[in-house]
Amino acid sequence: MFLSTPVATRCETAAIALLLLIAATAHAQNFPSRPVRLIVPFAAGGPGDAVGRLIAPGLSEIWGQQVVIDNRGGANSIVGSEVAARAAPDGYTLVLPSAGFTINVTLYPKLPFDPSRDFTPVSTVTFGPSLLVTHPSLPVKNLKELVALAKAKPRALTYGSSGSGAPSSHLGMELLKVTAGIDIIHIPYKSMAPALVDVLGGQIQIAMPTINVTLQHTRAGRLRAIGVTSLQRSPVAPDVPPLADQGMPGYEANNWYALFAPAGLPAPITEKIYGDLTKLLQSPELRDRFAAAGMEARSMPPNEFAAFVKREIAKWGKVVKASGAKAE
Repeated sequence: MFLSTPVATRCETAAIALLLLIAATAHAQNFPSRPVRLIVPFAAGGPGDAVGRLIAPGLSEIWGQQVVIDNRGGANSIVGSEVAARAAPDGYTLVLPSAGFTINVTLYPKLPFDPSRDFTPVSTVTFGPSLLVTHPSLPVKNLKELVALAKAKPRALTYGSSGSGAPSSHLGMELLKVTAGIDIIHIPYKSMAPALVDVLGGQIQIAMPTINVTLQHTRAGRLRAIGVTSLQRSPVAPDVPPLADQGMPGYEANNWYALFAPAGLPAPITEKIYGDLTKLLQSPELRDRFAAAGMEARSMPPNEFAAFVKREIAKWGKVVKASGAKAE
């Protein structure tokens, strides 16, 4: 009895798929056999660069191969991400964008790549909540009072951000405005530093900077902490309640950094990179160094991370459209 052609074809396809899986698994076991390029799509010296330089030595030690940082800043991480998208999907080129990676989809009218189609999500590396703060002269002590004041005086309050499209300082505030139904005027700055100076000076009343740059001011009474933008209390500021627990269930506006590879990276290599990164992020010393920068070291399995990226694209797309944010 002879196999029909369709059945034979299916058997041949299954056999080829099995051989490819075996080959990919064997390749993953030997990965990496040469240096790995880690593209940091930001300029040297910034927080994204710091994250890359914190994980590179540990991965180099685990792999026995050098992880080389390649700073490719420009256009809110688009320049470096495009370089990564065009690289071979062999694990030897990785890229480390921030939450802006999912915001750019809607913020920019045309990207040179498709974030969903042209990349393999590997794992998150860090999450960094922000802290909603006000000038002490503002007569509010919690989110409920701030929302009530904003509703009583529409467009009378102002907040500063590090620029249009910034994940937390701008769009995090816009998400808060949309959710609470309030109207607060946005004042964009070139970075968070001058915005924070103006909040401290009382020229503007509100900001949502990262935790590490504000704690010294809230503890000294120069700023008032209203709430953190993570779903849970931050270990960096455990005494500050989340906004989500102050009448805004589900509110979350974290900046994050994560590893992506070009599309088509074999699953065994993806899993190996994720597994090795997870081991690295369990280091108490590394976790402490991230905490000092206001970030939490946290990996996420590739399949969960892929679903997370889709949710982030949809979530921030709605906020960008509602806010009318434009790329600078």
